[in-house]
Amino acid sequence: MGRLETIRAAATWRDIFQGQLLHLGLIVLLVSGAFSLLVANSSDRTFFGWNAQEWAVCSIVIAVVHQVLVAVVFRFELYNGLMTRMFRDRALTVWGAVFLPLLVARPITIIIVGWLDQAPISSFRSIEVVVAIPAILVAIVTMHSVIKYFTIRRAIGADHFDDEIIAMPLVKQGMFKYTSNGMYGLVFLGLWGIALAFGSWNAFIVAFFQHVYIWVHMVLTEQPDIDRIYGHGK
Repeated sequence: MGRLETIRAAATWRDIFQGQLLHLGLIVLLVSGAFSLLVANSSDRTFFGWNAQEWAVCSIVIAVVHQVLVAVVFRFELYNGLMTRMFRDRALTVWGAVFLPLLVARPITIIIVGWLDQAPISSFRSIEVVVAIPAILVAIVTMHSVIKYFTIRRAIGADHFDDEIIAMPLVKQGMFKYTSNGMYGLVFLGLWGIALAFGSWNAFIVAFFQHVYIWVHMVLTEQPDIDRIYGHGK
């Protein structure tokens, strides 16, 4: 019996919903806090009829939808094999078709917010730009390492779908030589860099929200899954 079959044979509803009540509570608190910090400004610039503040709300909603979907799919696939039972050999491909557009939408919507927004972060624009450049470069280099060494399949959670992925060794190449969690720790610095490059307060708040919220996912959903998949849990 493979590792995933063993996990599914012993699964309970408690396993599936582990950490998710706290996840829900933190969504309410983080979204409320982020919305309260967004500001209207005098700019009449819009994109597809929405102003900077409206695009900031959109970006936050996309992040929430994305991560809630990830939590649902990861848990039900890990403990129930739901996606595999529904889509068989195409399960991971179908999941990638849902996951990746939402992932790409996150930096794109922050770029739109930054371009439209006239509310400044601070009066120190030169410092903002100086900090933005290395943040964006680190994110780009790390994303290259994700694509080249870690692979997109593993990044979208293939170890919840496939025992062969679980058996693969840890990645220690590229930026993964320096950190075991380059995606959450370093790639998301690019969002901060985008906000700082534009000097946009609303983009800064969205970047702040997205980075904090991805760590909520890491702690409450992904880390318990990792522990169970790789034998550190019960």
